Amino acid sequence: MKDRFYLKSCLFLAVLLAGAAPLAGQQVPDADDMEASVDSIFSAFDGPNQPGAAVAVWQDGKIAFSKGYGSANVEYGIPVTPDETIFHVASVSKQFTVYAILLLQADGKLSLDDPIRKHIPEVPDFGTPITLRHLASHTSGMRDQWSLLQMAGWRMDDVITVDHILKLVERQKDLNFQPGEEFNYCNTGFTLLAETVARTSGLTFAEFTQERIFEPLGLEHTLFYDDHEKIVPNRAYSYYRENDVLKKAVLSFANAGATSLFTTAEDLVRWADHLNNPPSQKVEAMVAQMDRLAVLNNGETFGGAYGQFISPYKGLKQIQHGGADAGYRSYLGRFPEQDFAVAVVSNYADSGPNRLALQVADLFLKDHIEEQEEGPVPPEPPTIAMDEDVLKAFEGYYWFDEQQTYRRIYLKDGYLMYHRAGGAENRIAPIGPNQFKMLDVGVNALVEFTEENQGRVMTFKDPGGEITRMASFDYVEGDPDLFERYAGTYYSPELDTSYQLVVENGKLMARHNRLPDVPLSLIRGDRFSIGPYSALFKRNPDGEISAMLVTTGRIRDLVFEKQ
Repeated sequence: MKDRFYLKSCLFLAVLLAGAAPLAGQQVPDADDMEASVDSIFSAFDGPNQPGAAVAVWQDGKIAFSKGYGSANVEYGIPVTPDETIFHVASVSKQFTVYAILLLQADGKLSLDDPIRKHIPEVPDFGTPITLRHLASHTSGMRDQWSLLQMAGWRMDDVITVDHILKLVERQKDLNFQPGEEFNYCNTGFTLLAETVARTSGLTFAEFTQERIFEPLGLEHTLFYDDHEKIVPNRAYSYYRENDVLKKAVLSFANAGATSLFTTAEDLVRWADHLNNPPSQKVEAMVAQMDRLAVLNNGETFGGAYGQFISPYKGLKQIQHGGADAGYRSYLGRFPEQDFAVAVVSNYADSGPNRLALQVADLFLKDHIEEQEEGPVPPEPPTIAMDEDVLKAFEGYYWFDEQQTYRRIYLKDGYLMYHRAGGAENRIAPIGPNQFKMLDVGVNALVEFTEENQGRVMTFKDPGGEITRMASFDYVEGDPDLFERYAGTYYSPELDTSYQLVVENGKLMARHNRLPDVPLSLIRGDRFSIGPYSALFKRNPDGEISAMLVTTGRIRDLVFEKQ
């Protein structure tokens, strides 16, 4: 994970936190008590005047439990039901997209190892073939469609079609990395896979999946939603809370593949049963491919399969994926060896469906969990007292090379603060002379400072044991005279959009005609932070600024040419 709490680890943390849920230590309730136990997990959704959730459990060859909570439509007080209320499930869609590709492979019409340009020649030639396999495992190196669109000035509640995405892809000139070299979550790949299905089959992706997946499996309330004006009966609408005020979260997607599956909690666990218990050798081979860990060029795996992730839970093999778009949240976890699956879908942005789903799994799988538990979790190291003068010695800036940004350590109210360039921060407390643990994150994340030949180094150790080393550097405050050198108009041919950089009230500001103004903060040399992102300015042989290269979590070195 390498210090990706703030940027990339929401799902990871939620799974870990759910893993520590106290429900795992309780006795399995009798059948009469099971509903009350599940109700207690979903108690926050009790009532008609708030968004809701639905849960469904598949066990022993049938739906063992299902129930709805809260409202599908708060304005009209329409209750959620697990069998009929249809939710947008966002990235849970991806496993269906991979299954569609594998159906066509079984038909002999394509291969997972085909280069994408064989099917969609508009995809640029980046010098190394990108295969359907790369796209299905987030190892293509392609830039993420949502990140590109947002940087180009799109809002996520705009109408976004497949054509919009394909035109954006067609303009790209570079990859984040060579195909197969790394894992980096990429929605673009699944939009391209869905388009491949459409072009190969002669049907729209929505039509193909309806004819070849949903109808044969009896998923009567499931569809891919590729028309933002289409009326869907029993559809739930999504919500979020801002400053304790409930608001609508608008979604107008008109694209499918990476997202846009509409379904119910009960249909999701029926689908999971199909994967856990393939009805034929053909389907068994397809599911085996989906469930196989993807392998990087160096032979390593990273927990990702095809449209899914392999995430062991309390000693049990779990295959899962979550989803988040607008205010919709979803989670489908299946445990093939226990013939078990749980789905939670919600229309509330803060619902945390992965946490809820795994607490439900604790109830139903308690006997299996007991058999495979490895013992008690070791206690976290205790904190120790440390004088503020000693704490202040650790203050400074540390360069996070992988993400081309920095971390700042500073003293506040008796604690050292671990500050990220985007503004998020956590307290760290001493557990040794130069070791600290991060507070308020629910997992055991450690920070250590060492003096080395090149100076002080801060080492971050995440809960999975991965280590990130960050060297200290001298942070230089910018001044208006310095900032004037960077002012001007910067144009990206790949996005067909421009940003104006202007000096205002002593600050360098980035302006776009559809986005809020954002300040740039000088880090070192010609590198600035833009919120959580990084911008590196390039110079021509005369030393003049010629371009700005922007890096985000899913985009690397996107070029904006100075005009």
